[in-house]
Amino acid sequence: MSRPVLYLAITNHGFGHAVRASAVASTIKQLNPEILIVVVTTAPYWLLESYLQTDFIHRPRAFDVGVIQSDSINMDLKATLSKMEEFRQREAQIIAGEVNFLKTNKVGLVLADIPAMAAKIAKSAGIPCWMISNFGWDFIYRDWGAEFQPIADWIQECYQQCDRLFRLPFAEPMSSFSNIIDVGLTGGTPNYSESHLREHFNLKTEKDKTILLTFGGLGLEAIPYENLAQFPDWQFITFAQNAPELPNLVKIKSHQYRPVDFMPLCAKVVSKPGFTTFAESLKLDIPVVSLTREGFAESKFLIEGLKNYGYHQIIPASDFFEGDWQFLHANPQPPKSNIPLAKDGNEVIAKAVVDYLENKE
Repeated sequence: MSRPVLYLAITNHGFGHAVRASAVASTIKQLNPEILIVVVTTAPYWLLESYLQTDFIHRPRAFDVGVIQSDSINMDLKATLSKMEEFRQREAQIIAGEVNFLKTNKVGLVLADIPAMAAKIAKSAGIPCWMISNFGWDFIYRDWGAEFQPIADWIQECYQQCDRLFRLPFAEPMSSFSNIIDVGLTGGTPNYSESHLREHFNLKTEKDKTILLTFGGLGLEAIPYENLAQFPDWQFITFAQNAPELPNLVKIKSHQYRPVDFMPLCAKVVSKPGFTTFAESLKLDIPVVSLTREGFAESKFLIEGLKNYGYHQIIPASDFFEGDWQFLHANPQPPKSNIPLAKDGNEVIAKAVVDYLENKE
């Protein structure tokens, strides 16, 4: 009897979608190691491997671009529109190639976060498409004016062919989808003990003066690292390879380590609005200092969710880029809601996938 095969398609935008989808895939493999997972994305293999930590097939294919950015905040809308129009023009060719792959490899289910074309690919192959997200790209693009409306309409049409959406917390209404199941937070959990990390990276033990700076896979070019000189007895942790060598800045260079591994060591996580960073911090009950972000419609839902469910500080981007970082001395605000947020998104989605693939025959 052949192994069940899952085709996991991930939108080509930053690292956050790849991380949260890989965390779900890892849980799927824990529930049923026999399931073969084909991860379809141009995200780097090392990133997928750091979350999956098991066998999988990496199929480097792109069905969208998300948003073309120079770093984690600055967006190039003109280039984004041009590239998405190119994907739309190549739609028939792309679908034909992937349908052939699905049939040849006897794929049983398409799971997507959240490239719209995946729904049409699955439909053309005669198999179900389930999706995972807190937003659709049609929602993001509609906010950018008239020239983006045709692309947003195309994406909406694709999403309408999706059979089931697992809607994550901090979500826009996602009205393009007809069958919606609300689930809890997804994301990774630490792979290493605090003692291992302290010893391996020679870290201080004072958690209240340890800060994680994390700005997604694209990072930020303009972090004012000179501000760290005002906190000589603190320690800052970064994954930014372009960061300067400073006595109180620890640069993590190995791909085997991830931001979530260091979160339990930290008093605060400083970030831009991003679902995966927020979700992993909230799952571990670590306070988040978030910059504001203009021009990206998801951000207000993320920040509202953070305010409702996590200890938080929301700071204007100018305070981060132009200020002296005195916000680090302030106490985080408590969550507005006293109703806890479910943290079992990985498990709920994985169980549904495993149940479907096991009972498909």
